[in-house]
Amino acid sequence: MTDQPLEHDVGEQSLEDEELVGEPVEEETPPAPDQDAYLRLAADFDNYRKRVAREHLELTARANERLVNELLPVLDDLERALEAAAEHEEAKLEEGVQLVHRSLASLLERHGLKEIATEGAFDPHVHEALLAQPGEGAAEGSVLQVLQKGYKLGDKVLRPARVIVAE
Repeated sequence: MTDQPLEHDVGEQSLEDEELVGEPVEEETPPAPDQDAYLRLAADFDNYRKRVAREHLELTARANERLVNELLPVLDDLERALEAAAEHEEAKLEEGVQLVHRSLASLLERHGLKEIATEGAFDPHVHEALLAQPGEGAAEGSVLQVLQKGYKLGDKVLRPARVIVAE
């Protein structure tokens, strides 16, 4: 009688062993060294690509800024020529200069150039006070006269407006 329980125990044990052997063992394997190196290289390349794109945009912005800054005196000269031509009533000269002025101003405007507003109170962030003089009926700190227009390229002040301020 002792033999039967032993056989029974052996039979159960062999069934359990077969079940364990038949099941696949899931182990977490680390990525292969080649795959890890590939993933790091891909991430480094992506970072490089983004950095180069950002630097390219900054370089383009600086180049445009320099070009526009160099064209501002031309715009000023054309405005002075328009004023002089209007005083002498030379219509054809005035029309030609106006045409050039409009085309240059529109070109610069398309590239992001904006004139700084000079009406109202003096703002040291966008205005440069060249003189302070008593203003008849003007509030203290208000702009009396604009000597040279100021311009912004995007949000950056290229040249502050040069003004006379009321005392």
